[in-house]
Amino acid sequence: MKKSIILFGVFALLISCTADITGLNAITKEPTKVPSTYLFSNAEKAMVDQMVSTNVNYNVFRLFTQQWTETTYTDESNYDVATRTIPDNHWTVLYRDVLKDLVTAKKTLQTEPAAGADEVGAKANKEAIIDILIAYNYSILVDTFGNVPYTEALDIEAHPSPAYDDAQTIYRDLIAKLGAASSKLDVAYTSFDTADLIYGGDAASWKKFANSLRLKLAINMDDVDHAYASTEALAAVTDGVFTSASDNAALKYLSAQPNTNPIYVDVVASGRNDFIPTDTFVDAMNALNDPRRDSYFTQKSGGFIGGINGSNNNFASFSHIGSTLLDPTFEGLIMDYSEIEFLLAEAVERGIAVGGTAEDHYNAGITASFAYWNAPGVAAYLAQPSVAYATAGASWKEKIGNQAWLALYNRGFESWTSYRRLDFPVLTAPSQAALTEVPKRFTYPANEETLNGSNASAASAAIGGNTLTTKLFWDKF
Repeated sequence: MKKSIILFGVFALLISCTADITGLNAITKEPTKVPSTYLFSNAEKAMVDQMVSTNVNYNVFRLFTQQWTETTYTDESNYDVATRTIPDNHWTVLYRDVLKDLVTAKKTLQTEPAAGADEVGAKANKEAIIDILIAYNYSILVDTFGNVPYTEALDIEAHPSPAYDDAQTIYRDLIAKLGAASSKLDVAYTSFDTADLIYGGDAASWKKFANSLRLKLAINMDDVDHAYASTEALAAVTDGVFTSASDNAALKYLSAQPNTNPIYVDVVASGRNDFIPTDTFVDAMNALNDPRRDSYFTQKSGGFIGGINGSNNNFASFSHIGSTLLDPTFEGLIMDYSEIEFLLAEAVERGIAVGGTAEDHYNAGITASFAYWNAPGVAAYLAQPSVAYATAGASWKEKIGNQAWLALYNRGFESWTSYRRLDFPVLTAPSQAALTEVPKRFTYPANEETLNGSNASAASAAIGGNTLTTKLFWDKF
């Protein structure tokens, strides 16, 4: 009898413990909801890492614009992006690691309470900043691929196979969003504070970034729709773009991995000797006696010697990447004052009344670049006939294009964009390359062709073919 009572008690206990088993799968030591600040910081870090990386699995834009070339393995210098599925990786980082976190951060933020005017104001600023970074990342995707998923993107339940939107339509929407976000930002309130790895939550800085990006997208569109581009460029300048290097958008890296600059990881910590500057780039600087060479490269045999673009190069025989870039704490730059001054010089030449002369903005762009790289002798450099705006080239596109290319060193993607828009400098495809010209875009990811085939095929047809040489909608000449 005693034994029966004990067994009945154990059985009753088991029933009472297991009547509702739904809680057994609960993970009690992990958060069920990630704060918006964490998602925002993670997105910023992933975004900047992708844009400044030198890992050829992810970022080959320095190779496209012939600032760097490879030594032993030269596929990417010769425009092979398929072997390592580079378009897939670039696409995945921007959509999955950056945009998905930003969109989720915004949704999470909207559910987080805000009490009092200060918290309400800070919350509104946070939403505007998220919108600005969403616009930036979509602009990179459009400038890489052309038509991309936009209105149906990042909603796997409603749109598991998202349609691709027209690139020019996306551009116009991004420009509108940037204008709205700039207007929404209120400098009287904070935002993400230290969770913002770029501007420390400063609303005024984000406002300038939004307007500067708006200016850049408008200038990209000028050859397509001059009236629209003029209106938007003028509005951006009126609202306030970068006016000094203190406005630069950069992430400050730390001295210890995994928070070091990706350049340090790829070039130093890896222990590999994969990259050297090209003779194309070094020779152009040598011809101008450019003082920035000491910051850009190391010397070899008392001078600066670049490797042959696309060829197997002996690492020891050429100049190497300068020590400034190899510092683990070297900042990751995604937009700077020098770039904006060159865009303003373009705007003047395109007949957009942004103020000043093209020569003034051109000189300011070069001067800002010299200051950033701590290079001396900018006055003497500007006085050279081959640099002076009046005599530097046969056209304004040649003058601005050549100098923007030199100033955008280590800004591979923006250098590539500048080259595609202006067609300067004159770059020749490597003799071993499968193409006879520098790529104008990435091909769509192989995964998209497999998993979202009908939409990817429709996009390919709409842009004129899924090739590396198909021009983007704004690349008219």
